[in-house]
Amino acid sequence: MYLNCHTYYSMRYGTFSEIELLQLAKENQVDCLVLTDINNTSAGLNFVRKAPEFGITPILGIDFRNGVEACFIGIAKNNDGYLELNDYLSEHLHHEKQFPTKAPVFQNAFVVYPFEKVVQNEQKVFADNEFIGISVNDLRRLPFSRLLKRKDKLIVQQPVTFRNKRDFNAHRLLRAIDNNTLLSKLSTMEQANEQEKMFPLENLMADFSEYPFILENTERLLKSCSIHFDFSEGRKPQNLQTYTGSETEDEKLIDRLCQEGLPYRYPDGGEGVIQRLEKEMKLIKQMGFVSYFLINWDIISFAQKQNFFYVGRGSGANSIVAYLLRITDVDPMELDLYFERFINIFRANPPDFDIDFSHRDRPIMTRYIFARFENVALLGTYVTFKWRGMVRELGKVFGLPKEEIDMLCDGNLQASRLDKVAALVVKYTSLLQGMPNYLSIHAGGILITEKPIHWFSATNMPPKGFPTTQYDMVIAEDVGLYKFDILGQRGLSKIKETLDILERDRPEEFAKFDIHDIKAFKKDSKVNTLIKTAQCMGCFYVESPAMRMLLKKLEVDTYLGLVAASSIIRPGVAKSGMMREYILRHRNPGRAEEKAHPVMLNIMPETYGVM
Repeated sequence: MYLNCHTYYSMRYGTFSEIELLQLAKENQVDCLVLTDINNTSAGLNFVRKAPEFGITPILGIDFRNGVEACFIGIAKNNDGYLELNDYLSEHLHHEKQFPTKAPVFQNAFVVYPFEKVVQNEQKVFADNEFIGISVNDLRRLPFSRLLKRKDKLIVQQPVTFRNKRDFNAHRLLRAIDNNTLLSKLSTMEQANEQEKMFPLENLMADFSEYPFILENTERLLKSCSIHFDFSEGRKPQNLQTYTGSETEDEKLIDRLCQEGLPYRYPDGGEGVIQRLEKEMKLIKQMGFVSYFLINWDIISFAQKQNFFYVGRGSGANSIVAYLLRITDVDPMELDLYFERFINIFRANPPDFDIDFSHRDRPIMTRYIFARFENVALLGTYVTFKWRGMVRELGKVFGLPKEEIDMLCDGNLQASRLDKVAALVVKYTSLLQGMPNYLSIHAGGILITEKPIHWFSATNMPPKGFPTTQYDMVIAEDVGLYKFDILGQRGLSKIKETLDILERDRPEEFAKFDIHDIKAFKKDSKVNTLIKTAQCMGCFYVESPAMRMLLKKLEVDTYLGLVAASSIIRPGVAKSGMMREYILRHRNPGRAEEKAHPVMLNIMPETYGVM
């Protein structure tokens, strides 16, 4: 019976999470619930995922508003209806358009107009899928309204925004923050009615007992709605399923590309290369990740054509397929890297590549991805209210002077010495911290999906100009959406500038130079000497005083030695004593056999048995 429920994703309006909403519904014997956050769908997927745990049938919708002024509610009949609603909301959010008083024609969604708005707009014509929402407060006016004659159009619309008086107070504080005004000057037009709360189901039905047709209409509407997303462990990934449009053609393409990459990566052949390739390819095809590799190949192929430099990193470096496709430049055969760390049949999540580009080239790469693929969006993330920030906001709302706010932020005051207003600031900061404040963009995550992006949520349009999902990485993975990480790295810009100078001043040498020929760098005696003598200023990751001192102690002159040094410098290794022990064993080879456990030494000979 509750068709208009809000969570704290109704930004700076709602006061509790979707999980708390479900708990509230269970406590009030409600078995079907419609989530309709204000111009937002962030909680939708998790709401649907968690609802069965509370014995509740979830339905999704959107509360369309201009500011806090309610226009109408859209309720999805099914997933296609949810797509329609998300398309409509996104169109308005992207272009900052006002919502009209009259809803558009939805094929698979119901529209509910608040009773007060219908009266105010003198609306008389309603489509088959349009209804008039009656709240408990509206029941006092209904007997005297012409709308009582529209018995087939009246349904229950009791908004849910609060659980109790404390939530209502928190709501008023959020509204004051949003309006940048003192709490004492907050207009009642900018806040919800205190009665926007959930009543026990039997109480709600008793309130509407004189109008059984309203209850029947509402029940009929709810029963005609059903929405489903697959959150099971065996779900298929929701990313783009094929690169070419055919799984068979995808497999042929990746086989051909790997064969073409063999002469470049292994000009002299290599022991076990073909066997390793066949083993990896079998598992990649078995788990349905061929398109994932091909999409990454497409991205780096475009970068190569543009002469953009990139670095593929992460556990993807364990794959010979990624190496042959030139997504990564690390030879997993040479370094004895385990492919199973990247992909194995017991790992539900798909492979993950992090691809770094120059911070100047990254926007171009992002634009290319949006132009190249049909269903693309940046991954969103939420910035939440933090303690100090919330103390400052509430301090301003309550009218405290800056000096007092600064003292509260420092947290040095004892609770017993706080005055009444300061105590309220601390009390409601504890309640509101952690709530979402605004939508931001994930550092590098891009989604490329099989279904339309709006199948899962609406999108915002931040200043960068790329649609951004209203859910974060955790929720995306829950429903089977996995990101492509396209990151910016300023160090690559410096490499590009250096090569531009080389091309200008030494064109003959530049013509022979391949930035991705890592094997040549490993054999370069000048490079090895510079590292061994710690002449690494300006080199990312190895230029700090501590790192340069470690390189000298270890006399690093090999790639594996450099990898080891960059690993043991980490705080945990250093503090545990493992760094010191590694240095001692490196400089005194006999110490490893004397100190190390034979099993550890056998498993990890490269690090002298030090984990």
